[in-house]
Amino acid sequence: MSDKTLTRMDLSEAVFREVGLSRNESAQLVESVLGHVSDALVKGEQVKISSFGTFSVRDKAARVGRNPKTGEEVPILPRRVLTFRPSHLMKERVAAGNRK
Repeated sequence: MSDKTLTRMDLSEAVFREVGLSRNESAQLVESVLGHVSDALVKGEQVKISSFGTFSVRDKAARVGRNPKTGEEVPILPRRVLTFRPSHLMKERVAAGNRK
């Protein structure tokens, strides 16, 4: 596994190289796309990116958890969590990368 992390700067640099927009326009484009994705998820909408996967928000109910050190029961409040389900194409690409 690689220690490399793909950042916003990396994405905007890739847009700059591949699309030919200026660096500033590329950064604005990446920010705009990520903003739209974030806004949709905050509203509870599903974000489906073809051949990549689906992001969605799921409501988790309240439950009783346990502190692993003390064994003490602790209430866990209800919350919303972000989930990602990769497409079958993305799963295949990742699996193929493991065979190298």
